[in-house]
Amino acid sequence: MKAYILVAEGFECVETLSPIDVLHRACVEVVRVAVGGSLVVRSSHNLMSLECDVLVEECDFADGAALILPGGNPGYINLRESELALRAVRDYYDSGRLVAAICGAPTVLAAAGVARGCRVTCHASVVSEMDGYQLVSESVVEDENLITSAGAGISIDFALAIANRLCDKETMFRVRQGMMVI
Repeated sequence: MKAYILVAEGFECVETLSPIDVLHRACVEVVRVAVGGSLVVRSSHNLMSLECDVLVEECDFADGAALILPGGNPGYINLRESELALRAVRDYYDSGRLVAAICGAPTVLAAAGVARGCRVTCHASVVSEMDGYQLVSESVVEDENLITSAGAGISIDFALAIANRLCDKETMFRVRQGMMVI
């Protein structure tokens, strides 16, 4: 099982690292895809740099089960300005594979023109950019092959929701038990 996470300059640390960590615990391979021309990507607030595995322009997303879009400012803006990122979002969503977006990243869905009419949640700062979606005031919202989450404080719940879609019950029990989330 493989998941791809798109990492752009200005990514939110916890929204990026939580899915990587939780999916690793669940034995899901996570490929870190750099959007922006460099394999080393700086986080928002310059807290850290993350070395990615591949550049978006060199990535073949064909074998993935999930595509993850972290937020962070200006990370989510940089994601939605990348035509290659938007193409990956469209390909995954249209093929029925899982797309997961947190914080400001649901605006990437809108920019890609996917999931209109679906139930979503997002950070309060981008609600006005989500015309055509059913905004739900919940921490994590699942609608068909889409998972959205409101923000950094819910990152572990977001990551667990992704893992829950990709893994069997026994694996999820082991992951939750190891993380003391039972």
